[in-house]
Amino acid sequence: MKNRKKILAISGSTRQNSTNHRLIKAITDISKDVFDIQLYDGLSLLPYFNPDDDDEHVSREVALLRQLLGNADGVIICTPEYAHGVPGSLKNAIDWTVGTSDFSHKPTVLITASTDGKYGHQALLETLRVIEAENIDTLQLLISFASTRISGDNRIIDQQTLEDVKMLLENFEKTMNENHQKLNKETDQQTN
Repeated sequence: MKNRKKILAISGSTRQNSTNHRLIKAITDISKDVFDIQLYDGLSLLPYFNPDDDDEHVSREVALLRQLLGNADGVIICTPEYAHGVPGSLKNAIDWTVGTSDFSHKPTVLITASTDGKYGHQALLETLRVIEAENIDTLQLLISFASTRISGDNRIIDQQTLEDVKMLLENFEKTMNENHQKLNKETDQQTN
């Protein structure tokens, strides 16, 4: 078996059995031959972002998030929409990464799985563009009425949604491979 890519999955919901947590589990199962997915469960532990605290003495929780992002080949964000916006805990986590550019050129998937989701999805897409998440315009999917498409036992039960997710994951792997080749080429040019 080839080396699996290390993926950090972040759920925008802090509920442990949310639709988005179930979707991450479904994706983990679908892609187990290609990706080694680690679910980040520290959203609710992060302190509120304060630029005055963003120095070499950041909290252990912030340092861990940054370390996990740095070690990952790519990121998958699955999130609901709250009140036509991005969940505050997810936005707070992303705010902690802006100054350190943890998302810059990092292949990132955004899946908004909610009742509607279009407003929160667009807002988070714009944030991820600004912080230079790699290929975000291609690596994104909106799953409306998500709770009817993902079962309680962590399976995607809607055929079109399943096909869309599989295609998204294929594009994600392709982006990571291209990114890896580009970095190797730049490294070779610097050493020659």
